[in-house]
Amino acid sequence: MIAEIIISALILIGVSFCFVGSLGLVKLRDFYMRVHVPTKATTLGIGSILIASTVYFSILRGAPAVHEILIVFFLFMTAPVSAHMLMKAGLHERLPDINGEVEEKLPRAPQ
Repeated sequence: MIAEIIISALILIGVSFCFVGSLGLVKLRDFYMRVHVPTKATTLGIGSILIASTVYFSILRGAPAVHEILIVFFLFMTAPVSAHMLMKAGLHERLPDINGEVEEKLPRAPQ
């Protein structure tokens, strides 16, 4: 009974985060804001749903569900890297921000 409540709560939290992420992806006007939403809200939503799946199948089988744990691990490791690469590509292509301003000169790392 307690496990079902935990699983249901995790699924509801995950669906809520995914909905907010999807809504933000549609409503936000700027490329940089649109990249931010899926990497934060949607990643937490999918992670919560996968954790609920892990709990369910661990209880059902009586052994930990390794597949879901690995998916959560790789999701949390790759989402920030992909968002960083998309941001760098946006800066390289000189996409304007919400104010219409373009970064004139990107700072370089000291050598």
